[in-house]
Amino acid sequence: MSNRTGRGLQANVLGTFDTVVMAVAGSAPAYSIAATTAVLTGAVGLAGPAALLYCAIPMLGIALAFSRLSRIDVNAGASYSWVGRTLHPFLGFLSGWALVISATIFMVAGSLPAGSMTLALFDEGLADSTVLSTVVGAAWFLVMLAVVLGGARLTVRAQLVMSGVELAILALFAVLAVFHTDNALSFDRSWLGFGHFDGVSGFASGALVAAFYYWGWDVSSNLSEETRDSRRTTGLAGLIGVGIVFLLFEVFTIAVNVVLGSRRVQDEGANVLAALGEEVWPGWGGKMLVVAVLLSTVATLETTLIQVTRSLFAMGRDRTMPSALGRVHRTWNTPWVAVVVVGVVALVLFVASNALGSVGDILADAISAIGLQIAVYYGLAGLAAVVAYRRTLLRSPSDFVLGGLWPLFGAVFMFWIFVESLGELAPAAVAIGIGGLAAGLVPMLWYWRKGSDYYRPARLDAARTVEADYVPEGRPTTRSGGHEGLSTDF
Repeated sequence: MSNRTGRGLQANVLGTFDTVVMAVAGSAPAYSIAATTAVLTGAVGLAGPAALLYCAIPMLGIALAFSRLSRIDVNAGASYSWVGRTLHPFLGFLSGWALVISATIFMVAGSLPAGSMTLALFDEGLADSTVLSTVVGAAWFLVMLAVVLGGARLTVRAQLVMSGVELAILALFAVLAVFHTDNALSFDRSWLGFGHFDGVSGFASGALVAAFYYWGWDVSSNLSEETRDSRRTTGLAGLIGVGIVFLLFEVFTIAVNVVLGSRRVQDEGANVLAALGEEVWPGWGGKMLVVAVLLSTVATLETTLIQVTRSLFAMGRDRTMPSALGRVHRTWNTPWVAVVVVGVVALVLFVASNALGSVGDILADAISAIGLQIAVYYGLAGLAAVVAYRRTLLRSPSDFVLGGLWPLFGAVFMFWIFVESLGELAPAAVAIGIGGLAAGLVPMLWYWRKGSDYYRPARLDAARTVEADYVPEGRPTTRSGGHEGLSTDF
């Protein structure tokens, strides 16, 4: 598999703090709470905090898998490369394709709320127009497209501003919500238990929505070729990112239950954070949280663009997609062809989305469809980590738990919620989710028949990498590049 052909991405641009910021922004705390709380409440009622809690445990297992895999294979394609070199190239391609499709769907699911929230800051009546929301959302998307085209350094600088303001506003309102006294309900510990779920299928539906909340922290892995000390940094950033957004999600989901109650949450829909803000700080609160959600939405559009363009870049470089996608701009060191292609496809989807109904209808189906695709590529990455580290799992209890048991649990959980949710989701969500994955069979088989080296991979083996990192006296050697620990045997 050819992984270093032609001009590459600019190395050593990002540091640890930069990648942590990107990981947190990738999960879009304010956007996820605003856009998804009503969907989560519709699925599990007051058990939203429990769904987020119990999904966080396997999600940390997947974050551990990403962390460990990034130590032995630095690749902008992340799970696309890892799964292909451990499980099977076909599964690796589908893993990368699942990310590409879910990110492309999110261009609509994220840009429409950005448009409607921008309009709501000036006139709430305008925010109900899907056409106007599409136009303004597309404008925001094009701005972020230009930022991503400008390179990783510019991307992170923009992210620091947007995410910094967003997190400051969220922290302020978390404190205000705790001390708010005029509440619809009192906190109930049962919200963290299993009693409010409607059976096993109800729990699975809630967990699928919760997976969408967390999705995005793995952008740090897609930036690995542009990060300093990426073998350590990218995985650590993902783990820290999951921890930070988990705390934010739990605090605000509980606050929404307490201050608004489940019935009002569903009535408010995507305006739930604005309603919470008005309750705890009448006059200014709603507007401030709308600003936080808007910044979060625009910020996560940026990180999603990073993920999809870096994944397509890796595919183009490996010639499992058109090789032009692997071209890098001479000045900006960014995969400019991939950026342009994603931009054109997303704009076409913006136009098509107007025929699908209201912003709320589009969001509900898109979130569920993306949840299915997330479950696929996260689950495959979890299995890939276990296989890559299989010969080191019995070296210590921590190797067994952190390298085997926890990632395996995360993978099994993801596959379980995928299967269990299929019978509960709307037909449109299933069609988008499964149909999007099935569409990947066409380029996969086409480039397999054309003889891409990706389909003749070198085996990814952590034991060989660990052994190669030390000379006999135990002194570490210095190596560069991202594709060591290879053997050609399957």
